[in-house]
Amino acid sequence: MTDNPAKIRTLFLDIGGVLLTNGWDRHARKRAINKFGLDADKMNERHHLTFDTYEEGKLSLDQYLDRVVFHERRSFTKDDFRQFMFSQSQPLADMMDYIRQVKAAHDLKSVAVSNEGRELTVYRIREFHLDEILDAFVSSCFVHFRKPDEDIFRMALDISQTPPGEVVYIDDRPMFVEIARSLGINGIVHEGVETTRRELEKYGLMLSE
Repeated sequence: MTDNPAKIRTLFLDIGGVLLTNGWDRHARKRAINKFGLDADKMNERHHLTFDTYEEGKLSLDQYLDRVVFHERRSFTKDDFRQFMFSQSQPLADMMDYIRQVKAAHDLKSVAVSNEGRELTVYRIREFHLDEILDAFVSSCFVHFRKPDEDIFRMALDISQTPPGEVVYIDDRPMFVEIARSLGINGIVHEGVETTRRELEKYGLMLSE
């Protein structure tokens, strides 16, 4: 068992890398560069200069694409590129099923704490029915904070009305888990469904055979 004796009432979950594949990471951008014949150095530089602003909900996807891809004439349309971006998202079905089960078995609240732009977030919620797994979405595009800002975790605590010691946060990025722990939130670095299952069992969140 964990050293913290509090009963866990709420799960905070990252989305990309935990419930779904990442929405628009360097691997997806590399595939886009190859498919659309883009200059990799130029696209990546422009992406890094503007993507944080998009994730914070201060740019639309159209504005992001205008800055990163369509600042010059292209042989493909913005809709072509947008649909390619959306198609990169795939479910991590085993983890989604497991979270559904453990949430139901222990009557847990579940809150997304994620960095992502609005259009990608909305698409992923609808396409993969994330609102059937997650009760609230503290996404950077909605709240205008993004990890590693501690305020996004504080907002999730306020919204869920759960004390930090009664929360477990699951993310595949160790630094974000470390930040959550610094606020008193229990944290698990997600490497796969089986390792996360074993870690949650240490908090008493077991499934009956």
